[in-house]
Amino acid sequence: MISLEEAYKIVLSHVPRVQSEQIRFEESVGRVLAVPIVAGRDLPPFDRVAMDGIAIRFDSFSQGKRVYEIVGTIAAGDPISVVSESDVAIEIMTGAPLPSGVDTVIRYEDLKIEEGRANILVEDIHEGQNIHHCGKDNKAGDILIPAGHRIRPTDISMLASEGLETVEVRKPPSFGIVSSGDELVPVAQIPQPHQIRISNVYAIQALLYDYHPTVTLYHLKDDKEHIRTNLTKAFRDHEVIILVGGVSKGKFDFIPEVLEEMGAVKHFHGVAQRPGKPFWFGQLREKAIFALPGNPVSSMVGTTRYVLPWLRKAIGLNPDFSFPVVLGEEIEFRPKLTRLVEAAVEVDEKGTCIANPQIGHGSGDFTRLVFSRGFLELPAEPTLFEKGEIYRFWKTDGYPLQAQASNRM
Repeated sequence: MISLEEAYKIVLSHVPRVQSEQIRFEESVGRVLAVPIVAGRDLPPFDRVAMDGIAIRFDSFSQGKRVYEIVGTIAAGDPISVVSESDVAIEIMTGAPLPSGVDTVIRYEDLKIEEGRANILVEDIHEGQNIHHCGKDNKAGDILIPAGHRIRPTDISMLASEGLETVEVRKPPSFGIVSSGDELVPVAQIPQPHQIRISNVYAIQALLYDYHPTVTLYHLKDDKEHIRTNLTKAFRDHEVIILVGGVSKGKFDFIPEVLEEMGAVKHFHGVAQRPGKPFWFGQLREKAIFALPGNPVSSMVGTTRYVLPWLRKAIGLNPDFSFPVVLGEEIEFRPKLTRLVEAAVEVDEKGTCIANPQIGHGSGDFTRLVFSRGFLELPAEPTLFEKGEIYRFWKTDGYPLQAQASNRM
């Protein structure tokens, strides 16, 4: 049995190089850019007016002129024009291109306009004011968004402004998520007293959702030939297999044996952690295999702590998405294993993230997950963890953290 950190390093040392694909820019939020986005022209592409008002030549103002004849009006979207006279003004709207021949914009609030003449009411005027100059933000050829950047909603306008109907993004590997066990029945079926509904694979699928992989769900009976036949199909159709259940030491836990017979290479089986100790990781040729224990909390821990970092690294993101939190209450654990504890997280008035453990009744008790935001990682030693100490937290959702005054969820 190896340590959690050793298992984590082994998992991350077997990450393949993924391919890229072209997708519609409107559908790219959450995807990782495969190539940089480069400015096709200066930004802004012209001297853009930043206030509604009038445009004048500053030289005339500096020479004492305060009343200007208005010789026209320019709106946003009008072509770039020319003001040839030096002592006149042109009325101009926000977003319009500044005409050549003028260089300063004075807002309406600082004017009095009567009978086609604008009277400037303030003296605090400086040359070039209220103009967003051409190329001020970026020059043509500048990198606007680097490769490896995960596209956010605020990036979409940039993609649109550059005329990129499609963008090249890294293509996540496809996943086959496999449940096993004769005690499991479909969600829509009413279980007998000795049965339970399939649920873990749906939670794992949901954890992967933010990274946009293709996912297919499978279910295997506790029968070696059935397992072999269906695993062969799953490996043919997918680049990653997540097996849920059937990896412990039980008499009907056939999956590790079948994987070995299929030629899979075992990198390790068993990690000094709780929950999720029977975790098996290996490969069948270039295809990664994550074999997780079947208990709900264990499978969530395995996905959060190993599968997601592996996937993030594959598509070019930092695999470590944990962050520091302050322990909100004293807790004690034995034996000396790395613990991953369900916990709620909230933000106090100083902006500190406080983790409050949600102790359940073992790895089969997934009801506490409803009140948790992820897993608090506690080292194997010491066994007593004091309130106020700082530990790592692995969040299982993309929702923002809430302040203490709001719902603790």
